[in-house]
Amino acid sequence: MSTKKTTPDFILIVLTLSLLTIGLIMVYSASAVWASYKFDDSFFFAKRQLLFAGLGICAMFVIMNIDYWTWRKWSKSLIIICFVLLVLVLVPGVGMTRNGSTSWIGVGAFSIQPSEFMKLAMIAFLSKYLADNQKKITSFKKGLMPSLGLVFLAFGIIMLQPDLGTGTVMVGTCIVMIFVAGARISHFAYLGLVGVAGFVALVASAPYRIKRITSFLDPWEDPLGSGFQVIQSLYAIGPGGLLGMGLGQSRQKFFYLPEPQTDFIFAILAEELGFIGGSIVLILFALLLWRGVRIALGAPDLYGSFLAIGVISMVAIQVMINIGVVTNLIPVTGITLPFLSYGGSSLTLMLAAVGVLLNVSRHSRY
Repeated sequence: MSTKKTTPDFILIVLTLSLLTIGLIMVYSASAVWASYKFDDSFFFAKRQLLFAGLGICAMFVIMNIDYWTWRKWSKSLIIICFVLLVLVLVPGVGMTRNGSTSWIGVGAFSIQPSEFMKLAMIAFLSKYLADNQKKITSFKKGLMPSLGLVFLAFGIIMLQPDLGTGTVMVGTCIVMIFVAGARISHFAYLGLVGVAGFVALVASAPYRIKRITSFLDPWEDPLGSGFQVIQSLYAIGPGGLLGMGLGQSRQKFFYLPEPQTDFIFAILAEELGFIGGSIVLILFALLLWRGVRIALGAPDLYGSFLAIGVISMVAIQVMINIGVVTNLIPVTGITLPFLSYGGSSLTLMLAAVGVLLNVSRHSRY
């Protein structure tokens, strides 16, 4: 890069650290009862989250000082490594299974989720492809299909774990990037029909996915089975009212809402901090999106623009899916809330992605 470096986006840093701080507080509040019962240590999840937050912050500030063109140079190697890790997860005895999904690889208490890192690797690789082939993207055969082919190959491997939530975020992020690059709407319309057919096939191939759909439409049809999580989530949000029941005063975390520190942490936040607390979090995410878009628009080259759009789209899509699930607007899908939910791989990945965005901001003209 030949552009003069400036200071990184300070507002983006403040927004990220604000969300992270809220997340650390809520992870402890949501998990203390369960952690005390299961591990005899109410700080068990909070301490681990704090550790990964520290690692993530270090990664964010280190990556912030790495020229983003470095990811262009190494994008091919990164995506190959992630594909290898995705395949290794599926090898019996290597992959670790949790809650019905074999999505982790590691030893003992230390584990990583390769599908999380594939999201960022795919963004880096696709940004390079789109920057080099923007004129071809209007062609279905020469531009659109090669890019989507790689995306759906990764999605297929992720679905073998299975991990529909992470796969959906990755595909959604890539589609936003390709659309911004100038792909024709008519092509997306045709692919949309194919996608709907494929989604129906995925749902029909697994009984538990059918139950998720039916529980989304009417969770009280099976209140002790497929509709249990959604009902308990709504029971948490409802009593929160305007101001909430008070920090630490949640009732649903007392073994009603399963593992509330992960995918359903926003329900506990709404219960304890109310509509105002939930709104503040959503406003912070909206401001984060605004800063990301400004950085993308001011990037000095196409690669930087696509990279920034990819990162901020990934965050935005994940937030929308998570909040949609928690409020029963969409079927239950295992997706963490960025910066807030408990989860080492997810938190580290998100903070590293913000580091990439911060480096682009150092070159952006806005």
